[in-house]
Amino acid sequence: MSLLNDLNPIQQKAVLETEGPLLVFAGAGSGKTRVLTYRIAYLIQEKGVPPWNIFAVTFTNKAANEMRERVERLLGRSAKGTWISTFHSACARILRQHIEPLGYRKNFVIYDEQDQERHLKEVMKELNLDFKMFPPRAIQSGMEQLKNEGVTPEQYTPNPYNIFQKRLALVYQRYQEDLRRNNALDFGDLLTFVKILFNRFPEILKYYQGLCRYVMVDEFQDTNLIQYHLIKKMVEAHRNVCVVGDDDQSIYRWRGAEVGNILNFERDFPETQIITLEQNYRSTQNILQAANHVVQKNRYRKEKKLWTENPDGELLTFYLAEDETDESKFVVQKIMEYITSGDSVRSYRDIAVFYRINAQSRAIEDELVKNKIPYTVVGGMKFYERKEIKDVLAYLKVIDNSSDGLSLKRIINIPSRGIGEKTIEKIEAFARERGGSLYEGLRKAIDEDWLTPSIKAKMKEFIQSIEEFRKDAESFPLSQLTLTLLSKTGYLQRLREEGTEEAFSKIENIDELINVMVEFEQGGERVSLEAFLDKVSLVTDIDLYEDKGNRVSLMTLHCAKGLEFPVVFIVGIEEGLLPHYRRGEEIEDMEEERRLFYVGMTRAKRKLFLSRAEERSTFGVGRANLPSRFLDELPMDMLQLEEKREKINHLFSQQRQWRDGVFQSEEVQESLSQGSSYSEGDGIVLTPEGFFPLKTGMRVRHPIFGVGRVKSVEGMDENQKATIIFATAGSKRLKVCSAHLEILE
Repeated sequence: MSLLNDLNPIQQKAVLETEGPLLVFAGAGSGKTRVLTYRIAYLIQEKGVPPWNIFAVTFTNKAANEMRERVERLLGRSAKGTWISTFHSACARILRQHIEPLGYRKNFVIYDEQDQERHLKEVMKELNLDFKMFPPRAIQSGMEQLKNEGVTPEQYTPNPYNIFQKRLALVYQRYQEDLRRNNALDFGDLLTFVKILFNRFPEILKYYQGLCRYVMVDEFQDTNLIQYHLIKKMVEAHRNVCVVGDDDQSIYRWRGAEVGNILNFERDFPETQIITLEQNYRSTQNILQAANHVVQKNRYRKEKKLWTENPDGELLTFYLAEDETDESKFVVQKIMEYITSGDSVRSYRDIAVFYRINAQSRAIEDELVKNKIPYTVVGGMKFYERKEIKDVLAYLKVIDNSSDGLSLKRIINIPSRGIGEKTIEKIEAFARERGGSLYEGLRKAIDEDWLTPSIKAKMKEFIQSIEEFRKDAESFPLSQLTLTLLSKTGYLQRLREEGTEEAFSKIENIDELINVMVEFEQGGERVSLEAFLDKVSLVTDIDLYEDKGNRVSLMTLHCAKGLEFPVVFIVGIEEGLLPHYRRGEEIEDMEEERRLFYVGMTRAKRKLFLSRAEERSTFGVGRANLPSRFLDELPMDMLQLEEKREKINHLFSQQRQWRDGVFQSEEVQESLSQGSSYSEGDGIVLTPEGFFPLKTGMRVRHPIFGVGRVKSVEGMDENQKATIIFATAGSKRLKVCSAHLEILE
């Protein structure tokens, strides 16, 4: 029971409620990881539960590793065997054992996002689909949504009058057939195939229900429908499930997360015990109160109010910049002040800059470089997505799984062997006709007469080298195998011969990959090529984040979740950026954008800076921006203003009047007309007081989305809604009386 001494009374209660369903609402910085780790330790030490009967699942390898390390620090060797994993890693482990009844071999390869996109484009080319009419990203998003819902190609029924859905069904079917031919799965398949296994083979489900007697889910607000389905299946025999999360931090709806899973958990488990963790250990009083003010504007949430025993701390600082350059100078100036002052924040690693989209980092980076301040961009080019790393991994994937045609096509001419794309296309068609993989097609083509002798010789040499590497893999350590193939293929030698800075940088990256392998071999895990490829295929942005170097961290607000810093800057708090214009005006979208702002605010431990620019360049043209509506939701008495208070107050007041539709001042009208070919007075502004009905085909201008054309109209008077196609923002469905539209023709 000494374990409980480190917990507050509410945390203790969450640890002690071990039987039956438990829902823990854990506010930002309230110690949810501590609760989960102590709960695992309590089950093992006090309740005598074997560690292998405990299954804890979270969303990043970083979080899973941290949880595992904490449990081992509490219990030592007695914690060995506890299954702590991400959803995707857990499903990969299940499939490695049981996938064969589904027609796959156990050495399947896992395609990462780049592999998925490349494979999808190849499928669409084979089907002669126009990329402009059917953008690959849109098709990929559609497939991901179906997989998040657990819908297979056979189960998907498109609307017969919707051309996009019909083409999506066609691509989805062909895409999955080709994955099967390559003995490959993508991220979504890992979850979908486990669902299929559990449904088709009750004995497999029963085995995991017996194995996982106590199930815990971290970040439950981020689960999608199929993840929740899998959890419900695993616990239906014993119902010992503890889910921990915070609906106020649900920010991944765009990739399938369903906040309703946590809000409606009691409906599926009526006997649920509910515990709310509201004491925050991270932030100061002022930061926490300001964040509470913002998130309480959301309608669809469980009521909670975070509090802290931490001191009040400094007020939040708001800066109104002229443009993004001025904003960047302000950020860098404040960073330099912190580092050179006598304040306890003296390390660059203590400081982070958050923004809504990656493109915003450019101005910040330029200013940091000018002032020779070290920084790192989180979520930029990922290490495992660099060309040289992808090349080496592709070799390893083919060695492990020769059916992986995507990786085979990547490496067959790396280094150059003089085998042309047309030849590969012919062999691929030849292989598909015979129902085999590309590798099998290469081997059969060598035995036939339709290839030239020189091409045959090159292919034979390539296949022979792969077979030799496969034999080496049986006896060589992973790092030695990789060094051998780099030497025999001449890959490293070619880079050395290039002699450029870029080539030397690639060599350094490959060297780092070898270091990763050596660490993996020394980590005490099962050392195999297959296990290593699984590990690197399931890496996330946050997994790659390291705070070892003394650098300022730059990242999007989405990447910031799960992290904390003494000093935080949130830049670009403007309409169109935060909230982002692509999210539209639907309540669910706007509430998620507000939660995103809340997440950013609650990453700050001691000091929070907020800023926006009056003008920001878009495609080389400066455009005036309205302040974000979220700024209007902050209590003014908690803000320390860098500009004159009268000017800021005037702008905030102006914003409120614009929101309420009372009037639009000349200054606001001028800002709305910036960047448009129309000038003030060209159109009729629709407001609640001066309402005019819209008609299909009309051209209109929206203050955020710009110029568009009305596609359809429904309803009358104040209930009228319109679907409008905007040139830059796409299709939006808006309530006319509150959208501040301007009729242009």
